[in-house]
Amino acid sequence: MTAPLDPGALTPDQARALFRAGLRVPTSGWCAGWTQANLIAVPREYAFDLLLFAQRNPKPCPVLDVTEPGETASPLFAGDLRTDLPGYVVYEHGVPVAEVGDVTAYWREDLVSFLIGCSFTFEDALREAGVSVRHIEQNRNVPMYRTNRMCRRAGEFGGPLVVSMRPVPAAQVADAVRVTSRYPSVHGAPVHVGDPVELGIDDLSAPDFGDPVEIRVDEIPVFWACGVTPQAAVMASRPKLAIGHAPGHMAITDARDSRYLVP
Repeated sequence: MTAPLDPGALTPDQARALFRAGLRVPTSGWCAGWTQANLIAVPREYAFDLLLFAQRNPKPCPVLDVTEPGETASPLFAGDLRTDLPGYVVYEHGVPVAEVGDVTAYWREDLVSFLIGCSFTFEDALREAGVSVRHIEQNRNVPMYRTNRMCRRAGEFGGPLVVSMRPVPAAQVADAVRVTSRYPSVHGAPVHVGDPVELGIDDLSAPDFGDPVEIRVDEIPVFWACGVTPQAAVMASRPKLAIGHAPGHMAITDARDSRYLVP
């Protein structure tokens, strides 16, 4: 199955139907104006610790919604959380054991799902402000990196901050900061601008998740907190089971981006 020519024109329902039918693609640039979210689902016994982890680390883990145990939909996401994302990663004791397009076979009635804000939500606003988004231009997944910054631990969960990176012309960095700071529920302003070594990132051409992108001579790497951080915490903390979205393969919700825009 191939992606539609204009995925940005789709509604969330239309996109979720394609993913349910087996299309597996990163979702940056899909469903313009509709909010995208990271997914992490854990057994109920870990849910409070994960919620506390998110509360203590709101920059990478801004919670948009939390389900009751076993629920496969929410007011924010009218689809099926088990089938309507384009890709999932299943973890057992912190180890990825499956990367699939449907997690029905792994689902349990005690799983609590968290929808975490995603920086894809502010990419339309960046482009409207004249700031290019390189991974969309190159039809690639956004590059994501583990950093040397540790999140504040909460119960069972601890681990490194994960960041996404977008190269921005030096003259437009202030614009990128201004635009994204108005979306605090989807990571907001960057956490770092410039030298990646300060984050413990040695090679921008080798992201931990996603794909490398071109960085031009006049551009500066700009880093935003990333909602893959809970999955890094799962890998570091090793709960019995967790299910997350495949990085870059998001839950497309029924909320508008404007819902998360602040004056």
